[in-house]
Amino acid sequence: MRRRIEITLLMWICTCCLLVARPLAGQLDSLLSVTPLMRTSEAGIAVYDLTAGISVYRYQADKLYRPASVEKVITSVTALSVLGTGYTFRTQLAYTGTIEQDTLKGDLYVIGGFDPEFMESDLVRLADAAGQAGIRVIKGRLVGDISLMDSVYWGPGWSWDDTPESFQPYLSPLMLNRGCVDITVSPSAKGKPAKVTVLPQSDYYELDNRTLSRTPSAGKLRITRNWLTNGNRIILTGNVTGPYTRTLNLFDSSAFFMQSFWKRLQTRAVEISPDSIAYGVCPDEASRLYIHERPLDAVLKRALKKSDNLSAEALFYHVGLNASRDKRSISNADGQRAIRLFMEKSVGISPEDFRIADGSGVSLYNYVSPDLLMAYLRYAYAHPEVFRPFYDALPVAGVDGTLSYRMRGGKAFRNVHAKTGTVTGVSSLAGYVHASNGHLLAFVIINQNVLKSREARTFQDRFCEILAR
Repeated sequence: MRRRIEITLLMWICTCCLLVARPLAGQLDSLLSVTPLMRTSEAGIAVYDLTAGISVYRYQADKLYRPASVEKVITSVTALSVLGTGYTFRTQLAYTGTIEQDTLKGDLYVIGGFDPEFMESDLVRLADAAGQAGIRVIKGRLVGDISLMDSVYWGPGWSWDDTPESFQPYLSPLMLNRGCVDITVSPSAKGKPAKVTVLPQSDYYELDNRTLSRTPSAGKLRITRNWLTNGNRIILTGNVTGPYTRTLNLFDSSAFFMQSFWKRLQTRAVEISPDSIAYGVCPDEASRLYIHERPLDAVLKRALKKSDNLSAEALFYHVGLNASRDKRSISNADGQRAIRLFMEKSVGISPEDFRIADGSGVSLYNYVSPDLLMAYLRYAYAHPEVFRPFYDALPVAGVDGTLSYRMRGGKAFRNVHAKTGTVTGVSSLAGYVHASNGHLLAFVIINQNVLKSREARTFQDRFCEILAR
């Protein structure tokens, strides 16, 4: 009798859930039918009620699409699961030979650990560590150990003409300021060249300032570099009427790091020849001077909140490193294999039906489905040790990250926690939202073949508002 009551109660709950789902599905169908965007583009959509444990809406959810940056959902959930929140990204300083009085009679090594957040202040600490060891003269070489990764600095399927944009830096185990420089211009006297500041300061690049202040005939302000020839001459032309900052990548992140580090050593009165910069593998018997550690949380938050491609690629490569413990040097292929292994063994989905080419979603070779992304959102929810840091790192509607200027009103405001994605022709959104009945919903929206991303974002925002109601 008790079991019959339990079965009856379960059937009643399922019926209620279906009754709730029907009007929601009708509203979403209506939105799709009246949105002009849908006449010229494709969409794949999945919505799942995590609280009730049922799918509440699907539209072409099993089809393959280019994901753009919502692929960072796959990368982040995998990284949190296999690396854990206690994982760190290490940059190390070591030496061979002996320190006699104030002289290092040997080589000083910087061992790259692909820390995407290594900045100017960290480089100063690295240089300080040499001084604190009593080193004032280096008779040997200054060696960059970049053996962690192969020499391919971009992912497969990345667009060559996205350089010199900051969102596509040259990947390296040694990164400084994310492989970029920040260029700030401000006007001086009318007709005179603008004032230019470039940070971090380094003699690795050169400045070609052809700007004019408050001179309309000079044309539109343009800041670039001679990237077609892999040069690092920063070229500024045009009219400057007010303060403006632009960030550019530099060719060869490893060389930028090492040249800048050599300069920082000099400013700390460490005598070393500029011809001493070299690259090689640090011997196992080398003595460690300093280890700089970056917690995974800092990298995860930037990858998701800011949709930072470099941070996502660092997570991707370290997932590959974790799965390839017997290898000293890893490649993009190692990251791919690690993602595929986790997809099959932990998420329970065959990787043969999809293509994951990189960790950031930049590649034109990526193909996933809304159903696949939904599986990762559900996996995260089912594992609290993954869900809490993942959920907290997602942009919040109308509050921060890539959603700071979206959904700033209505019930979606401060409610939607989701990852955005945008590349040419693709706009996507995937994450979580609380419905008015208190249930937590997971959703995935991928708009494909989109000429105007703004129209897709408007559609996605309206979609989320319906879910929140």
